Amino acid sequence: MKIRVIVLFALMSLTVSLSGQQRKTSQNEIYIDSKGLIRLQENAAEASFFGVNYTLPFAYGYRSHKKLIIDIEKAIDQDVYHLARLGINAFRVHVWDTEISDTAGNLLQNEHLRLLDYLLSKLEERQIRIIITPIAYWGNGYPDQDEKTGSFSEKFGKEGAVIKEEAFKAQERYLTQFFKHVNPYTKKTYGQDRFVIATEINNEPHHGGPKSLATSYVNRMVAAIKGTGWNKPVFYNISESPAYADAVAKSKVNGFSFQWYPTGLVAGHELSGNLLPNVDKYVIPFDTIPEFKNKARMIYEFDAADVLKSYMYPAMARSFKTAGFQWATQFAYDPMGTAYANTEYQTHYLNLAYTPAKAISLLIAAKVFKEVPLYKSYGSFPADTTFGPFTVSYKRQLSEMNAPSEFYYSNHTRSVPVKISALQHLAGVGSSEVVNYKGTGAYFIDKLSNESWRLEVMPDAIAVHDPFGKNSLEAAVMRIVFGKHEMKISLPEIGGDFKIEPLNAGNSYRATAVGGRFEIQPGTYVLLKKGSINKLPSNTKLGIIGLNEFVAPARISSLSKEDPFSIANNPDSAQHLFLFNPAVDRELAIVYSPDWKTDPYEYVTAANGEPLLKMDHKAGEKSILGGLEVFVKKSMNSLAKVTTGNSGRTIKNSFKSISIRAVASVDLPVKIILINGDAVAYSCMVNVGKEMKAISVPLSSFKRDDYILLPRPYPGFQSMVFSNVQSQELRVEEIEKVQILLKGDTNTTFSIQIGKICLEDFFK
Repeated sequence: MKIRVIVLFALMSLTVSLSGQQRKTSQNEIYIDSKGLIRLQENAAEASFFGVNYTLPFAYGYRSHKKLIIDIEKAIDQDVYHLARLGINAFRVHVWDTEISDTAGNLLQNEHLRLLDYLLSKLEERQIRIIITPIAYWGNGYPDQDEKTGSFSEKFGKEGAVIKEEAFKAQERYLTQFFKHVNPYTKKTYGQDRFVIATEINNEPHHGGPKSLATSYVNRMVAAIKGTGWNKPVFYNISESPAYADAVAKSKVNGFSFQWYPTGLVAGHELSGNLLPNVDKYVIPFDTIPEFKNKARMIYEFDAADVLKSYMYPAMARSFKTAGFQWATQFAYDPMGTAYANTEYQTHYLNLAYTPAKAISLLIAAKVFKEVPLYKSYGSFPADTTFGPFTVSYKRQLSEMNAPSEFYYSNHTRSVPVKISALQHLAGVGSSEVVNYKGTGAYFIDKLSNESWRLEVMPDAIAVHDPFGKNSLEAAVMRIVFGKHEMKISLPEIGGDFKIEPLNAGNSYRATAVGGRFEIQPGTYVLLKKGSINKLPSNTKLGIIGLNEFVAPARISSLSKEDPFSIANNPDSAQHLFLFNPAVDRELAIVYSPDWKTDPYEYVTAANGEPLLKMDHKAGEKSILGGLEVFVKKSMNSLAKVTTGNSGRTIKNSFKSISIRAVASVDLPVKIILINGDAVAYSCMVNVGKEMKAISVPLSSFKRDDYILLPRPYPGFQSMVFSNVQSQELRVEEIEKVQILLKGDTNTTFSIQIGKICLEDFFK
């Protein structure tokens, strides 16, 4: 009897413990436990999924490939290979429901749906897990005009879809048919497919009306999905409409989705300067909502938008894990067929062939996301630039992982592998202590045996235009160049006189290393220790990578490097150095407004012909009234060695003050902030009056201070102010950014016009 009681008690306990979590099922690889952690069914280990969004079956991606007469299935095959080569294990897409549904919500069996299913099947072949967001509400035009599709999203729009009963019914019908749909390639519904591990109901909903209606909407969509037999996690966005966060939290979903664009979106040009403070921490403001606790967390989209440098992704991955996220997918990976022009989303740019350093940085970030413990903090910048085997560095433009069996780097590095005898995998751009390479493309080196390694070399990527501007398919922003480069590989196991034999189809190039040195051209090869023979069959797999696989854009023989978008900003004399000139810097300056409708800005010309930046403020409670940021490092570098006369004075001890020309409609306090490459800021207050004049401030007046993160991080609840605890003396030659912050009364309406800002020399 005692034994029966114990067994009964144990069963009751199990029932209680499962009541607060998502139950395990044979049709899925994960479950969510009672604490909101995503766990693997196989061994209950904490899961981690890191990857990308990729949108080729729909909208502009589809149209652009049709225009260029590119076989879309072949393009998917090639892009998915590169995703596998980068080691990601997660894929998310917001389905353009507008292209696969009618006004009533009926699912259309068309080419877009077929290509989605084809893509999913190819991702599954590479062991990549999937979260599908079946409703996007978007039109299909961007960056073109929307097409008339006759869908429910076109009829109701983003706002109407979440408040109108007719829209609710259309979405219920659509979701029911979508999740009952059988993928013709896998022969399964998405609910039956173990690689589809979860769903997020819709993409970035904009809720309105009563909060009870929002909760009801979410629950109805959950019921429609589960009514198809779906028994996997269901996520819902909580960050896009934060005013409705409590209403969303009260719903029956299993987890919540967030996004992160820490450098804003659509700057129109490449961003410069140290942006690591922008990704120092991910803030979640919903912890006080009781229903938010013990729910899973996913990042459906993230990117360091308008950033071409390669040090951001691992830092973002670390901040995600510290905040408790177990899924994160970058938006968006560029299809190789159009990546030469970066036309799909010009504020984003990521492709292995065309942005090799960023791609290797993503590879490293995937390792970070897998290895960094959940909720573990590594401090604040700059303490968190080295964590575990990982390093991120703005000054070296570097992401790096240095572990016993793996060594990856996105730029030249002098790091010595921690245990070269244990090394199994290496990938990089540039040179290291193991590989010296003259090309600019990425390369991968993987151990096959004690006597052989696989080498994959991508062609050179050459920048010809700023990739974050106004782009078109008729103009390349990056070009691919095929050519031979010298490479030296130092791997003790195969010595210095190894053979290089081709593996990929159509490649007949062979070489023999002398002292580890040889010339190489793009392709896939086997490196064989002297006296060894390649006995591996051509269909041999290296994990999910075929031994002889290789994908690269169409061949171009040679191209001279151009830099038409470099900026020169030289002084008009040895006594002045312009930091901001409204006549020439308007395209690259970052202007912040708390509300673009009430607080607009524009560039104007004064009666005397002077160019000015005009900023308006309408009375209202706003934490920061407005701001301006200018990246000035190029100007500072151009004068780093300038001397004045025979005095021997350099820029370091020559410029003694900063001057700003400005006028305001009211007496207005303005803060000038100088920021160096270590993200240390120094500030001084000035008063701008009702008369246009140059206000000169001694550099000795500047004191340590915080600064604001520009462009404004998104979502808006992320921190906008950064405080660096480092103690440093202000050195004028190290200034990289200048900020101007408006500090007037929030309840006063005013206007300010800003002219030239410059450093001045007291030793004229």
